[in-house]
Amino acid sequence: MTSPTRAVCPHCAWPDDAEPFQVVSRHGTGDGRTLWTRCGCGSLQVRVVDGGGTRIVSRSRPAVAQPG
Repeated sequence: MTSPTRAVCPHCAWPDDAEPFQVVSRHGTGDGRTLWTRCGCGSLQVRVVDGGGTRIVSRSRPAVAQPG
């Protein structure tokens, strides 16, 4: 799944502004909020929410499944 008009997760191609994602924690800042979220694929993301909207400023790779 690709989207020419919206940002997508580089690991699973899920649109960044769509569900499912889980909010792991929320933190107020002087300019807005910082949200730590988890994408449906497991990628941990840092989202900044301020007057400019919401944007992902950092993203991890999905966790590698451990055998067993």
